[in-house]
Amino acid sequence: MNTLNEKSEKPSPFSSFQVGPLKLRNRFIKAGANEGMTPEGMPTKALVKHHRDIAAGGVGMTTVAYGAVSAEGRTFKHQFYMSREVVRHLRVLTDAVHAEGAAACLQITHGGSFTMLKPEHGFPKTASSGFNAFGFLQGILWQKSMSETDMHRVAGEFAQAARMAQEAGFDAVEIHMGHGYLLNQFLSPLSNKRRDDYGGSVEARTRFPAMVLRRVKEAVGSRLAVTCKLNQTDAARGGIDAEQALVSARILESNGADMLTLSGGHNMYSPWALFGSPMPIDEMKAHARGLARIGPWALGLQQPKDLKFRELYFLESARQIRKAVSMPLALVGGVKSIASAERAMAEGFEVIALARALIHDPAFVNKLAAGQIGQSGCNSCNRCVMGIYDPLGVRCIFNGPNDPIIAKALPAD
Repeated sequence: MNTLNEKSEKPSPFSSFQVGPLKLRNRFIKAGANEGMTPEGMPTKALVKHHRDIAAGGVGMTTVAYGAVSAEGRTFKHQFYMSREVVRHLRVLTDAVHAEGAAACLQITHGGSFTMLKPEHGFPKTASSGFNAFGFLQGILWQKSMSETDMHRVAGEFAQAARMAQEAGFDAVEIHMGHGYLLNQFLSPLSNKRRDDYGGSVEARTRFPAMVLRRVKEAVGSRLAVTCKLNQTDAARGGIDAEQALVSARILESNGADMLTLSGGHNMYSPWALFGSPMPIDEMKAHARGLARIGPWALGLQQPKDLKFRELYFLESARQIRKAVSMPLALVGGVKSIASAERAMAEGFEVIALARALIHDPAFVNKLAAGQIGQSGCNSCNRCVMGIYDPLGVRCIFNGPNDPIIAKALPAD
């Protein structure tokens, strides 16, 4: 167990750290967060610049978000999925990140029934059949339970995506098992109503995600670090809680995960929980069309009225998982100061994952290391999130607009 209580034993967040076969230059990683910079499903110069700037700003590793493992695995039309055409553009990105001294991670995932895209045939496949609450807003009323054949096919797609990530120059992959995407749809009792070997107990609900992990490890595990993003809580009644998550964490540890990134919140039931602060509902309403307008309206009714941001907002539940496993853990949850980073280290979390502080200031880590600042200027307004719907991509609203020429241009080969 890596719970460190003695001050003399507490590692510095700026010290190097080994994750599987990968050595990070420090303990800060850019968490996977949808950049909105792949219009028409292709990486752009804006995406390269975004991650190059963050790498130059001092992180140990930056994570490119939502590399779907197949076309049907996308949630939005403008997200990319792993293909030969995409690989050569992603290589431009990883070369740029490596030139700045950082490692590059690709988040690989599948949306399952959490998609705005209608399948060519039938309905989106997920853990259980029935009414599709998210799809309803997009005119996709139903979802279909995956067969074991489907599961093996999708596990193979994850493995193939990881192999392509290696070809594209990535040093790590993160298998997305949180936030309401396909693997979370199996893990969470909110969506998994199966009565076979893949439903019921936590162990059964973790069986398919563990299969995916094993296939990815077999494909690239000796060459890339293989990590998983795991919900420690769905932050919704009847969903995953820390007691369930620690069981899944133990199973993923036994199946070879090199690190878990502990996150929380659910895109459908509790999106505010991902960010620990209120969502920009008025802006979300302005972007919604048709039935999709119901979503922001319902969110406004559900979101806690007294919700206020606090740093390390997932710490309490994460502590339970820290006690249950000995593997490296990365803590997500609003680290915006050197004090919180050092506290995470003292609590036994080896790595710190952050996003909004780096969107606000890509040089945040270097400035912390130099003692130039002790606190991020990010105010957790979450208006940067709206960039996933903007052709120019994610940005901090206090930093001015992104360059439209760079945003729309594919990277040069």
